[in-house]
Amino acid sequence: MIQVRNLTRYYGEFAALQEVSFDLKVGEIVGLLGLNGAGKSTTLKMLAGLIAPSAGTVTIEGKPLHEHPETRAKIGYLPEDPPLYVEMTVVGFLRHMGRMKGMSGSDIERRLPEVIKTCDLAGREHQVIGTLSHGYRKRVGIAQAIIHDPMLVILDEPISGLDPAQIVEMRKVIRNLGSNHAIIVSSHILSEVSATCDRILVIGRGRLVAEGTESELVARSGGQDRLVVTVRGAAEPFEAWLKQQPEVAAVQRKPAGPGLAAAQIDLQGDVREALLPRIAAAGYGLRLVEAPTDELEEIFLGLAKGTA
Repeated sequence: MIQVRNLTRYYGEFAALQEVSFDLKVGEIVGLLGLNGAGKSTTLKMLAGLIAPSAGTVTIEGKPLHEHPETRAKIGYLPEDPPLYVEMTVVGFLRHMGRMKGMSGSDIERRLPEVIKTCDLAGREHQVIGTLSHGYRKRVGIAQAIIHDPMLVILDEPISGLDPAQIVEMRKVIRNLGSNHAIIVSSHILSEVSATCDRILVIGRGRLVAEGTESELVARSGGQDRLVVTVRGAAEPFEAWLKQQPEVAAVQRKPAGPGLAAAQIDLQGDVREALLPRIAAAGYGLRLVEAPTDELEEIFLGLAKGTA
């Protein structure tokens, strides 16, 4: 268990972070969401032991990080710009980083196959890093962060600069990591945090302004009164049926695939538990229920700015 308590950091008189507290546990992927300049990177650098807090503690398995520097061996860190030796091959670099982290040669060789598999680097092991794409370099950066099998893996903006195909691959890599490590991922992009993380921390103006699952944060912000529902069936009959329901204030058609109908539904309060079972009972097979994307963006921007 990793515990963060009242973490605070001043640069001169400027408070970059103030009294931030949360817990992390192995097997969980936590997203750190906030606008640029909100304090995300400062938080991660203190978690990694790279800068000291002005106040507060980071505790790993009961040991305060600043009092027990040896606990840094339980941490793996990927900064936004991966620190790579571009003239080395992938495995040469990972062996070098393993030695830098105090691993024996046998331990490095034992870890390499699992790290290569987890980071989806098979077939690139002997390629010179300087010849790799930006996406593969990010994966090598993650590989160096986990070569020593840390408890906590810290990823600062891991999708920064990636194209859409690389983003999809990076999501898979992060999910692979989540089964054996405590993962914290920073981003200012809601869709990536939403698609990858089990829980979200929202940082705004140096403070932790919200914490919870995506659905919990939406509910907290009053976003539970609008849904996008996708069902099996034709659009017109489904929309006509919805408009007859007393819980429904308005219906707007949304794009859907063949044989499917999708509609954005404005509800008369939080009445999802009453309406959704009736949709299924009416013969419309429920395929997907989600909050509108544009509304989610508004909610998280409001939380980050302190207006939600």
